[in-house]
Amino acid sequence: MKTIQLCFLWHMHQPYYTDPLTGSASMPWVRLHATKAYYDMAFLLDRFPQARSTFNFTPSLLLQLEEFSAGRVRDLFLEYAQRPATDLTPTEKAFLIRHFFSANWATMVRPFPRYQELLVKRGLDVHGQDLERLAKQFSTQDFLDLQVWHNLAWFGYGSLERFPRLAELRAKNRGFTEEDKQEVLALQQTAIRQIVPMYRALQDREQIELTTTPFFHPILPLVIDSEFTRRARPDLPLPARFHAPADAEAQVRRAVEYHTHTFGRAPVGLWPSEGSVCPEVLPMVSKAGIRWLATDEGILYRSLQMAGQAWNRHYHLYQPYRVGTDAQPLSMLFRDREISDAFGFIYHKTTPESAADDVLRRIRSLAFDIPLEHGIIGVILDGENPWEHYHDGGERFLSLLFQAFEGDGLHIGQGIRVRLNTVARALETAPPSQHLDQLHSGSWINQDFKIWIGHQEDNRGWDLLQHTRARLVELTPSLPPDRARAAWDELYAAEGSDWFWWYGDDFDTDYKQEFDRLFRTHLRNVWTYAGMTPPEILNQPLVEARTPQGLDLVHQPLAFITPTLDGMASNFFEWRGAGSINPTPPLGAMWKSEGLFSAIFFGFDREHLYLRLDLDDASAPRQEQCTADLYIGSGIQQYRLSFPLSAVGTETFLLARADESGVYRDVGSYSTICRRKILELGVPFKDLEIEVGTELRLTLTVSEHGMEIGRYPHHGPATFNRPDDDFASTMWRV
Repeated sequence: MKTIQLCFLWHMHQPYYTDPLTGSASMPWVRLHATKAYYDMAFLLDRFPQARSTFNFTPSLLLQLEEFSAGRVRDLFLEYAQRPATDLTPTEKAFLIRHFFSANWATMVRPFPRYQELLVKRGLDVHGQDLERLAKQFSTQDFLDLQVWHNLAWFGYGSLERFPRLAELRAKNRGFTEEDKQEVLALQQTAIRQIVPMYRALQDREQIELTTTPFFHPILPLVIDSEFTRRARPDLPLPARFHAPADAEAQVRRAVEYHTHTFGRAPVGLWPSEGSVCPEVLPMVSKAGIRWLATDEGILYRSLQMAGQAWNRHYHLYQPYRVGTDAQPLSMLFRDREISDAFGFIYHKTTPESAADDVLRRIRSLAFDIPLEHGIIGVILDGENPWEHYHDGGERFLSLLFQAFEGDGLHIGQGIRVRLNTVARALETAPPSQHLDQLHSGSWINQDFKIWIGHQEDNRGWDLLQHTRARLVELTPSLPPDRARAAWDELYAAEGSDWFWWYGDDFDTDYKQEFDRLFRTHLRNVWTYAGMTPPEILNQPLVEARTPQGLDLVHQPLAFITPTLDGMASNFFEWRGAGSINPTPPLGAMWKSEGLFSAIFFGFDREHLYLRLDLDDASAPRQEQCTADLYIGSGIQQYRLSFPLSAVGTETFLLARADESGVYRDVGSYSTICRRKILELGVPFKDLEIEVGTELRLTLTVSEHGMEIGRYPHHGPATFNRPDDDFASTMWRV
């Protein structure tokens, strides 16, 4: 029987927020994620004993769970939550107003009436506001309820079932007492203490495999030698060379040691931080006892390309490979990017049933198409962040998925079945039959290291790291062993990827300055443990203070346009003066790896509205499965233009109008559309019944197999007015 192994690898990770000199952490994410994703995933696997999975815990996360369990560390958010509401100072009240709504509003605030009421009272955007003045509008009871809800909303379905008192408190909704609050915080602590034992029990009964990552989640190739950047991106400006292979070995070795201490069993698998690999990593991880590692399919594609092999996705992707030497054998698995990314970016937008059906549809299709008797499908993704976006924390979706594989696996006919398995067991069943002769140096994001190096903020960080390390190397022989160990721990923490993730302009967050401060804190601690005064430069931020700006870059049209709708950018001037929408995925904690468009333009003449989509060549195969809907309207007048993105079948688009109940009724089919190198279309304003001067709202969505995978602009529609005859002269004067 043809058997395909489906291997889920859930990556659990948090950077090291702890400042060991003060015994405190500024950020609450270890504690809050603990009562949701970390607890929920183990709880759910316990409910489905045949649902095998692989989990990856970074040691930096495990260490913080241990610190919180033992009560050695408290975070700033917890301290403010524990403070009696009657004793809060104006500054502390302002902190609560600013930070205690830090959750996904749609799934973790709005479902709870009192929490939503407090959010409305505060307002949705408090940037630039006088928070202490705003806090005066809140009563002592308001602040007490806010302290409770900020923690109560972060409990997931697993802890809610294990601790019924939480459901009672949620039902109470408002008017909490200080005793209620202490109950919530005590149950939070109890849940944190149960997490490692829960995963260890699942491991001991062979249901899950537990794997590790270099200790503080560094980009290992950059720690070995920052010049490796040039292998994928020779164009990037780099800092002075950072070359510390000994640090890379230490991060791997200590990860294995701490993992073994925590779970009672040495890991045989490794997820390199951000899937970052290079040939020099292989002997290091093999020496540490690792037997397999995983990364992204893009690395495999580039590696085969280096070896002159033509890419056949169904054949190449769904099998493991031998890497390294016969003396240091390693197996390598590569993630299916499309399925893995769908968990994080797509499925929360639809129903659990539709999401599970789509996963199973993809798996069935692959099982037929994989030309191997024992293939492996690797679904590897963040195991904590996606579930905040699911209204039930992903419980129903994952339950339906695991149910489908109960018993002897998923039988799909023609002598084919798919079974859930851990990676190590799958490799025993289907060991590598091919050797990967070349290994590309890169990460799972664009198969390079640009996120973490090359921007001036990144490079300044690497320079500070290099300077601090060089001084520590000089001082180490003269230090007592305990202080040397503490100093090196802090240096290794500063080598973590997360600080560099937020430097530069690739991503943005409200906490960007805090990540910068934490990076420099770890470096300052190196000097302090070494008995030296930290240099003044470590007190200077690497990022400028900034107010987070809107993520949707929409430029308004500046002139009339009358393009030829031939699907070609044949004339520079035909779209000159058009408006544009930034197609780049939203900045944030998660990266969407593949865009559909390189540019989006919209514009008009006196009688027509025009749209142009510059299709990204890298996503051409995916476009064949996608449809687009352009929503345009004002007030109760709402229209939808629907068309496929495929290279064929884009000869017409369908115009539909929303009736009073919001259901779209077909109006007619239009042939004013063409897709060749680009996609262009036009529609008469009169057919949209839009008068001159009317304010319009425009949104473009893209769906794959009926599920939305993209929205442009990302956070709100583009707005503009239907122009009058004076538009061109008005814009000229401006």
